[in-house]
Amino acid sequence: MEEYLPLIIQLVSGAVGGNVAGKLLPKLNLGTLGNSISGILGGGLGGYLLGMLGLAGDGGMDVAGILGSVAGGGVGGGVIMAIIGAIKGAMSK
Repeated sequence: MEEYLPLIIQLVSGAVGGNVAGKLLPKLNLGTLGNSISGILGGGLGGYLLGMLGLAGDGGMDVAGILGSVAGGGVGGGVIMAIIGAIKGAMSK
């Protein structure tokens, strides 16, 4: 279970990051469910990319590891939500 905890943290913080980005960028908002789903996707992707770059730490459950997972997931979730919102907005015009 301990090896999956950073992934779970990234997915949850991605959902939160997607919803925060939706509130900050109302033109790109996908609704709560859409923001959460795209945020979860972005959280997983952001954590994976940080791991590939070697910035995610060793995956441990120390303070640095948890903050890295939260930051990677939250930023990834917000970015992916904004990209999907922009694509949806461009397609509806």
